[in-house]
Amino acid sequence: MIGLRFDRAVLATIALACGGSDLESPGVITGAARPPEVVRAAGEAQRRAEAGVSDREPTRQILFGDLHVHTSYSWDGFLFTLPMVGGEGAHPPADACDFARYCADIDFFALTDHAESLTPDQWTRTKESVRQCNAVAGDPSDPDVVAFTGFEWSQAGLTPESHWGHRCVLLPEDAEAALPPRPVGFADRNEIYANLTGVLGLLRWLQPGHWGEYRDARAHAEMLASIPTCPDDVDTADLPGDCRETAATPAELHARLDRHGLEALSIPHGTAWGIYTPATTDIRKHLAPGHYRPDREPLVEIMSGHGNSEEFREIAAVGLSPDGGERICPEPTADYLPCCWRAGEIMRERCGDLAEVECEARVVEARRLAAQAWVKPFLVFPDSTPADWLDCDQCRDCFKPAFNYRPKESVQYAMSLADEAERDEWGRPLRFRYGFVASSDNHTARPGTGYKQLERGMMTDVVGQPSPVLNLLAGFVNRMDDPSVPQRPDETGTSVSGNDLRSTSFLYPGGLAAVHAPSRDRRAIWDALQRREAYGTSGPHILLWFDLLNGPEGPAPMGSQVELSETPRFEVRAVGDFVQQPGCPGWAREGLEAQRMGRLCRDECYHPGDARHPIVAIEVVRIRPQRTAAEPVAPLIEDPWRRIECEPDPRGCVVRFEDPDFSASGRDALYYARALQEPTPAINGDPLAPERDANGRTRSTQPCLGPGTEDGCPAPVQERAWSSPIFVDRPGRPTPVTARAAAP
Repeated sequence: MIGLRFDRAVLATIALACGGSDLESPGVITGAARPPEVVRAAGEAQRRAEAGVSDREPTRQILFGDLHVHTSYSWDGFLFTLPMVGGEGAHPPADACDFARYCADIDFFALTDHAESLTPDQWTRTKESVRQCNAVAGDPSDPDVVAFTGFEWSQAGLTPESHWGHRCVLLPEDAEAALPPRPVGFADRNEIYANLTGVLGLLRWLQPGHWGEYRDARAHAEMLASIPTCPDDVDTADLPGDCRETAATPAELHARLDRHGLEALSIPHGTAWGIYTPATTDIRKHLAPGHYRPDREPLVEIMSGHGNSEEFREIAAVGLSPDGGERICPEPTADYLPCCWRAGEIMRERCGDLAEVECEARVVEARRLAAQAWVKPFLVFPDSTPADWLDCDQCRDCFKPAFNYRPKESVQYAMSLADEAERDEWGRPLRFRYGFVASSDNHTARPGTGYKQLERGMMTDVVGQPSPVLNLLAGFVNRMDDPSVPQRPDETGTSVSGNDLRSTSFLYPGGLAAVHAPSRDRRAIWDALQRREAYGTSGPHILLWFDLLNGPEGPAPMGSQVELSETPRFEVRAVGDFVQQPGCPGWAREGLEAQRMGRLCRDECYHPGDARHPIVAIEVVRIRPQRTAAEPVAPLIEDPWRRIECEPDPRGCVVRFEDPDFSASGRDALYYARALQEPTPAINGDPLAPERDANGRTRSTQPCLGPGTEDGCPAPVQERAWSSPIFVDRPGRPTPVTARAAAP
């Protein structure tokens, strides 16, 4: 595979060195709809699987998709195209349509490029590409693939108070009148794009063999820098079409969507990912009026190719003084190493001939400076290597953890919170009532990655081998006049060392969103998302059902909110994904031209055999949300509350359970299920591969980067699916302001 990638790089150099590439082009969709018999066969296989775990007549079909997909139109996707970082060239919107159909074999996807970097022409071409994808999908009431238009609002603050995070905004229809004239971004990045122009101008001289690519990339950066920000004092309807519309907070984003008068969903994602989330950031502030809008936010992304944001742990990268005015570096524990503490140990290793008193003073200073850095403590020693930082700030026992894990941004933590000062439409203390989905957050227009744990450069956001020139530049940028003197981090700039490269060990093949829908059409999928009858997987096509058996109006599916006074009784049914065969199925090879199949799919598609992976366990998480904001959170999150082992039966697993404590507790509760497949090798399955001593202290790590890691450093994991919760509330509260419509 290395030789194949080299050959492609040579061909790209020959083709583009003079002519460059069109970074505005939407590309060309070349594949027709999947053959109807292929779509029907998948539905029939699913019905047979459901019949093996239920005696009920199916009323829904499970459809799989990806609601978080970037192309080269995104600023980071655009940078990933460049030869300096080992990029393979542009991946425009058309690639997403062909990949979804022929490589991933999924049922729906959404394009969600960063709004801040979409030019007006790119936004127009994104909308048109989505329409073209839908136009070749066959009968609109029974399409082979549904493409949704969307964008990402990409906010990142430098302090916990100013940080709100990222959200994917999705629109249900593709007609021009149903779409906003402009995507809404966080802010303009004109200064960043202007600086990038100069960098790209330098790179073309350092890599003259790629002159055309850097010329076009520089022209694109100049175009981005020239887009004016829309004025705040002009009504949305009267804004010019060629300006960049912005919103500084989630409340402002929702207000702008309201002013556009369009139906839209806003899905928070990557919440626990610490590469841009300051330490001690707390998702609780999202419960403030306007920031959390249940009508627009029925879902949260529980996992993506950037890691799992599900789990809560009582650990902290940085502590605060009792008055909250000073950041303090906490000592390590048996299961957690703060990066600020590790900064002190790196300093100790650099003391050399320093007097003991002076060495210890610098150790203390290194910890203090690292604790002041909300996001990049490694910049205390910018010349450090990824291995220097061991496994600091990482969750050691989380499944496919998010890099620099932030526990108070996790989904479990969010679901435990309540704000008694605010009331929801049911008259109860305001709480997050999210359903769960997963997606890829892929940046090369490849929706639905994760069906196979191979081809790291395709399935994850790890690009090819960086140019040696990049390493030379990194050494120049990160040099230290005296490596034994810790530096004050500048978190406003960019870096290419230490923690930044270590983060590649926390990039995984993407997850999937799944819905229970009565049909395949776009409105059926959209309605299932709105009513939270949805779930997420870590990549496999796992079938999952989770029902409250004794709901007030009969069985209630995942995502339901009910009032109940008696003991709730539940059922979980799960069937593992098919064991994959190598290569691509014949229908895919016939439908997509060989060269395009090779570039997009690397000749590896979703290719199910006859056997299925067994489900080995069902885990149930119970969360009893706070009664007051002062109530400690950790005791309210029971993970797992129940674990039921399953017989290793490829036909699936069915478990029933009840909560005998519910009635006596006097508390509301929510429950969700995890279905765990048998262990299988996964890319970056053991991030950093740490070696620990007898006391659990990490002695060394093996970050997955550099030559020799093309296989993605596989390690066994239990791939899984997460159901949306079922919210079981105690009766006797005020009558709902707006009753939730029952699922059809």
